[in-house]
Amino acid sequence: MSNDIRIKKGLDIKLQGEAEKAISTAIFSNFCTVKPSDFHSIIPKLVTKEGVKIKAGEPLFYNKTNKEMLFVSPVSGEVIEVRRGEKRKILSIKLRADQQQVFKDFGVFDFNNATAQTVKEHLLASGCWPFIKQRPYDVIANPEKQPKAIFVSGHATAPLVADTDFILQGKEAQLQAAITAIKKLTDGQIHVSVGKKAVSAFNNIEEITLHTVSGPHPSGNVGTQINKIDPVNKGEVVWIIAPQDLVIIGDLLLTGKFNAERIVAMAGAMVKKPRYFKTIIGSEVATMIYDNGIEKDANARIISGNVLTGTKIAPDGYLGYYDNTLTIIPEGNDYELFGWNKPVFNKVSTTRAMTFSWLFPKKKYNLNTNTNGEHRAFVLTCQYEEVFPLDILPMQILKACMYQDLDEMEALGMYEVAPEDFALTEFVCVSKQPHQEIIRKGLDLMLKEIG
Repeated sequence: MSNDIRIKKGLDIKLQGEAEKAISTAIFSNFCTVKPSDFHSIIPKLVTKEGVKIKAGEPLFYNKTNKEMLFVSPVSGEVIEVRRGEKRKILSIKLRADQQQVFKDFGVFDFNNATAQTVKEHLLASGCWPFIKQRPYDVIANPEKQPKAIFVSGHATAPLVADTDFILQGKEAQLQAAITAIKKLTDGQIHVSVGKKAVSAFNNIEEITLHTVSGPHPSGNVGTQINKIDPVNKGEVVWIIAPQDLVIIGDLLLTGKFNAERIVAMAGAMVKKPRYFKTIIGSEVATMIYDNGIEKDANARIISGNVLTGTKIAPDGYLGYYDNTLTIIPEGNDYELFGWNKPVFNKVSTTRAMTFSWLFPKKKYNLNTNTNGEHRAFVLTCQYEEVFPLDILPMQILKACMYQDLDEMEALGMYEVAPEDFALTEFVCVSKQPHQEIIRKGLDLMLKEIG
C-alpha cells in the first residue's frame, strides 16, 4: 500500500489573519481553569477542594468509571473555586497559579525495562492518559483495550490552525521518547502523517510508519487518515494522539515533570498582530488578546480552537485543554438586505450560483459568524459529498443519527467518525443543520447502548 495519501474532495477556507511564524511568551496567567467538559463522557470525582495548595501534576479529579485515570493540575498554586451546576455537576476547577512553578516529580522513565503495563501505569498516574483518544466514539481511550493501530496527524489543514511543523521545531527528543513508549501499547503500527514536501520533526523519528498527505481540508484530519489507511470496523479500536500532546508525554518521560506548555497560534482578521504564544493549558486568554490582540469593546467572536470545530469563549475565558489555536473573527450580528438576491464576491461558496469565490482560489476572506440563513429541514443539494472525502454517505449517516437507528448507524460507518469530520458539511449546509452536534449525540447513544 502506498504511503502517499491524496485527497481531492474537500474545501480550503482561506481566511485573513494567519499567524506569523514568530513565538512570543504570553504574560504569565495568574489563573488557570480545568473544565471536565473538555473530557467527553468522563464523570469527574474530585480529589481536591477549595483552599488546597497543589503542585503541577497533582490530581484534581479522577474518572468515576476508572479510578486510575487521573486528571491533573497544569500549574502549581491554590484551588480557589470549584464551580458547580445543576445536580452539583462540576463545571470547572479554577486555580491561582504560583509565580514560581513547582512540579510533582514522577521520576525519569526507565525505557530499558519498559513494558506495556509500566507505560500504561506511568501515563495514568501522571495525568497524561487523557491525551490519548480512541475511535470509535471519539472519547478518551479505554486503557483496558488494546488498539490495532495508533494515529498521529502532523498535517494541519483547518482554517488559521497552528502550523504543526512550526510548533514542533526542536521537539524531536520528546517526540521520539513518546513514540518509543507508546509503541509498547500496540502490536500494530504507529501511523504518522505529514504534509507532502513538509520539513517535519517526524521525518527523522524511528518506530513510525510515515505517510505524506496532500489535498484540501480535511486532508489533515486524523479521521480522514484512518479512513484511507486502516478503517475501523465493529469490535476494533484505534488510538489517536495530537503532536503537541506527544511532546508533553515525551517531556514527562524524560524529565519526570508534567509540563503543560502549549504553543498557541492567535489568529484571525480581528487580531492586530497574529502570531504564536507560549502559554499553559487552561490559561486565561485575556493575557494574550488584550495585550496583543483586540480592543476591549470590539465586536468579535473569540474561539478556543479553529473556526470550524472550536468553542466560543468569553473575553475572560480560558484556553481549552486540547486546543492550540485561539481564533478571533468578527461577530456576525448584522444582516444584509436582499443578500440572497445579488452577486456575492466576499464569501466562500462551493456553488457557482451568483457566487464567485471559485474564480479567486488564492483570495483570503474576512468572514464573520453570520450563518446567512435560518435552520430548516434538510435540502438535497449533493454539496456534502463534494467536501466529504471519507468512504461514507454523509447525508444518510446524519439522518440515521437523528432517528436513532443503531443498526443503520453501524452499517454506515459510525465507528470511525467524529464530529470534526462533519465540520465542512456543516459549513456548506444550506439547511443550517448542526452536523457536529448531531454526530456527537449519535456517538453518545452508541456508547451508551453498545459500549
